[in-house]
Amino acid sequence: MEFSASTFWWMATGVAIAVELTSGTFYLLMVALGLAAAALAAHLGLSAAAQVGIAALVGSGATAAWHFQRARQPHSAAARENRDVNLDIGENIHVDGWAADRRCTVAYRGTTWSARLQPGAPAAAGAHTVVAVEGNWLVLAPVASPLK
Repeated sequence: MEFSASTFWWMATGVAIAVELTSGTFYLLMVALGLAAAALAAHLGLSAAAQVGIAALVGSGATAAWHFQRARQPHSAAARENRDVNLDIGENIHVDGWAADRRCTVAYRGTTWSARLQPGAPAAAGAHTVVAVEGNWLVLAPVASPLK
């Protein structure tokens, strides 16, 4: 049984999509787009060299376009400071006092937590906000006082 050129390109497209589904590499979908373009070129009766050239141009062009599109997107905060990852970020806690090493223990969510003060923040008792979670430590910053 002999395969036509378009059948080869469609099968290669399917393989690229299947590998993408198992690996989660979105860039393989851009390569599959190039392979599909080559299959369409084969249906149009273009030469094998033209098919390979179209596959290379469309695949690499789509990959580059996707790369630059992703580079322009804003990056999310680190997981330790990202509220989408850790719902404790942004919560308010009352601190009775700080030790000399800028650490304390606080009651939060029904238990006692170890906390440390955000670098550069003044060590004063009162309301604080969770700005990061580092392991089992809460990193706290004073709540900004409202403007008068």
